[in-house]
Amino acid sequence: MNKISIIGAGMTGATTAHWLAERELADLVLVDVVEGMPQGKALDMAEAMPIVGKDVEVVGSNDYAATKNSDIIIITAGLPRKPGMSRDDLLKTNAEIVGKAATETLKYSPDAMFIVLTNPLDTMAYLTMKMTKLPRSRVIGQAGVLDSARMRAFVAMETGVSVENIQCYVLGGHGDEMVPLTRMSNIAGIPLRDYLPADKLDAIVARTRKGGGEIVNLLKTGSAFYAPSAACAQMAEAILKDRHLIVPCAASMEGEYGLKDMFFGVPVMLGSNGMEKIIEYKLDADEKAAFDKSATAVKETHDALKSLVKI
Repeated sequence: MNKISIIGAGMTGATTAHWLAERELADLVLVDVVEGMPQGKALDMAEAMPIVGKDVEVVGSNDYAATKNSDIIIITAGLPRKPGMSRDDLLKTNAEIVGKAATETLKYSPDAMFIVLTNPLDTMAYLTMKMTKLPRSRVIGQAGVLDSARMRAFVAMETGVSVENIQCYVLGGHGDEMVPLTRMSNIAGIPLRDYLPADKLDAIVARTRKGGGEIVNLLKTGSAFYAPSAACAQMAEAILKDRHLIVPCAASMEGEYGLKDMFFGVPVMLGSNGMEKIIEYKLDADEKAAFDKSATAVKETHDALKSLVKI
């Protein structure tokens, strides 16, 4: 059985474990600094396995040693956003948490792939790669899978069409400057631009960009966890099953789309080697302008990180 360790056993981390246990993909370890919390959630989940008929071992721990020999490390640890906070407001605190999680888990699982979920997402993935000194294929940020799913959900709500017939592609930084590609997104092959009136499509794009904030404002004491954790599970499954699945993820850029030395949301092929390649779309002028604007915003957060942490 494969092994996946999830660092951070809050709502997102525990729900990631739930989705993964249901898929019977791997034995699971939940790690958190709060004593008893990961152990309690893991035990509760283990006791659910006979009911759902899955032979998965679920363990909770406060010690990184429990993560030894993991195939995948998923980092969800960090402070969630509160109403009025941007993802970037979390930078300093979460950089300390993610940096420690990355370096400590690498000691016990030197061959692991890393999936990073903590905000600000692109910058935390960049930090993880720099702190671990891993090749870019082994560190991926979860962002575009979630943002694209949100857009697909909103299109389904508007049109009444099955989500399975809806394909959406959201690139760029995981923030308010993300780039929903309405030209490539489609319903059963029909471009969204041809299927929906412009005002309806514009409203969907705006709601997608603010999708996380909408949930933060509704919950008031937390942030989204069902969809982000499902996205992590999909990425882990693509890697463990060597699916060569193409999904938007935050990846380390080495010249693709004209970007270097930063993580950014682009279409990525996921397989047993992690991030196997980046797919480059031919962007039109409007898409390129939005893409560059998002890249500038992400680069600023990367630069802010470099002023806080030596990497």
